[in-house]
Order: sequence, then structure tokens, then C-alpha cells
Amino acid sequence: MDFKSIVGHEDIIKHFKSSIEIGRVSHAYIICGEEGSGRMALAFSYAKTLLCEKGGEDACNECKSCKQADSSNHPDIIYVKHEKPNIISVDEIREQVVNTISIKPYQSKYKIYIIDGAEKMNIQAQNALLKTIEEPPHYAIIILLSTALDKLLPTIQSRCITLSTKPVKENDIIDYLMKNYNIPKDKAKFAFEYSQGNLGKAIRLATNTEYEKLVESVIDLETRIYEMDMEDIKFILLGTSGYMVNTCEYLDLMMMWYRDVLMLKVTGNPDRIIFKEQYSTIKEQSKYLSFNEIEAKAKAIERAKERLSANARLEDVMRLLIMTLKEI
Repeated sequence: MDFKSIVGHEDIIKHFKSSIEIGRVSHAYIICGEEGSGRMALAFSYAKTLLCEKGGEDACNECKSCKQADSSNHPDIIYVKHEKPNIISVDEIREQVVNTISIKPYQSKYKIYIIDGAEKMNIQAQNALLKTIEEPPHYAIIILLSTALDKLLPTIQSRCITLSTKPVKENDIIDYLMKNYNIPKDKAKFAFEYSQGNLGKAIRLATNTEYEKLVESVIDLETRIYEMDMEDIKFILLGTSGYMVNTCEYLDLMMMWYRDVLMLKVTGNPDRIIFKEQYSTIKEQSKYLSFNEIEAKAKAIERAKERLSANARLEDVMRLLIMTLKEI
């Protein structure tokens, strides 16, 4: 992995390369974007390039430093870890960052800390990190990866350079999936539409071995939702967990369905929808669902995603969601 292998994010890469060229590397960065948008790839490539022994704007991929980075064995690239899935504690920040940052790099010009899921730091952890960011050693670089910028203290944001990922272009994602994963064009296009420009999400869907069953399950649910009884719903629930890459991706596909309903209602153009083979059903739903009802369904799916992120039981969340969608 290096800058050349990253798809999209040209502005961020240009910024990083320019900072190397003119010798103005910041001591702290925030790379913000949704899960799967390439934040870690950007952080890693920047760290690898900064530590490359040849000192260019691109990593050489041949020196000892580059090989250590590629094998996740570089002593001057530190990935901050945490035990609890949804919290980075003050003790973890102190032990892994605050108490070690005064130790000079082992073999490189820089010592680089990468904190993934930085929005998970509690207030105490952020305050402990803030003191380090305010007065870092000249060799230290801290890169925060976050999906929610507003969960980071304004004082931390003000002391970092913030770079936000953007959706990757349609052709870039489709070409990448076709060339690197042998994905047929129509399937690659569906994966792009599903991902909304998020390469990681597109890869996860397109390479999922249960791809067809996953999509068929959503189509079956959305086609028959108004006639389903509790036994039908239980059948859907039993299959859902087996098809998922993660618990929210099924809901993202459901959201695509209502996006299609809305698109057809607004434009009347069947070429603009994703579930093209289900045109007649989507057309029927677009006629009898109002704009407010479509919006209400989308909000119900978002609430379901929030409940799942709060570790609610999948079966309970899905049952409540399906019943809510039926009632709207």
C-alpha cells in the first residue's frame, strides 16, 4: 500500500506530498470520513512515505523501512489499540501515547502515532492527548482517524490539520472492482451505487460470497413487506445475520430500495433506479407512498442503525424495524 495504490482522494494525497516536498509536515492531523472511505490507507501511506529511507514524495517500497511498514513491524509507526470496542480510555492514551512519546524514534526521522476510531476517546482521554498535541516533540506526528468530527474536542480540532475524505468517482470504483476482483460490470455498478462512492463498502459487497442471497433477501423483504405475517418476518430474520458483512450493510441495501422509490417518484425515469429488475414493484410503491412516508421509512432505517451501533440485539432491532415499515 502506498499513494499510488489509493483510489481517489487526490486532494489529500496532494496535500501530503506537498508537505513532504516543502518540509512542512504538521505534528497532528485528523483524517475524517465514514467507515471504509480510505482513512487508514491514507494515514499508512503517509507514514510509510515519511519514514522511507529514500526521502521522496512516494515510498520506494524497497528499503528496510518500507518493508517494515508493509509487514506492520515498523518500530516508529505506533497503532493505538483499545480493549473495549466503543471506548478509548484515558489509561490507553496515557500508556500508548503520552508516556512513550518522549522516547525518540528508533531508526527514523519521525515517530508516528495512528489512532483509529479517535471519536471513541472519552473526554478524559481527549484531554490527556490534548496536552501532548499542544507541546509535542519535534519528531512526533499524531494522526487521528475519525468518522465523527463533532465528537472531538474543539481544542483538539484547532490544533490539527483536518482532511476529509470524499466519495470516489463511479468509473474509478467500477474499474477497480473489475480489474482487481474480476467483478462483472453490472455487479460492480450496483456495488458502487450501494456504496455511494465508498470504496471499502463497494469491495465488501461485491466480494461477499453471499452477495446474491443478500440482495435477493432485501428484494424479497421489500417486495412482500405489506403482506408478511410474523412467520414470514421470522424467516427473514433467520437469514439476515448469515448474509451480512456487518449488521448495518443489510440496512444500507434497504435504504437503497427507498432511494429508488423516491427517485422514480421524483423523476419518473426507470434508468435512474438501481433495482432495475424490480421496476414494477418500485413504480407501484412510488405511486402510493407519499414523500413524507418515504422519509419516515428512511428515518426508521437510520434509527435501526443507531440501535445496532449501541449493541442492541439484531433480531429485536430488525423485528421492530419491519413492523414500523409495515405501519408507515
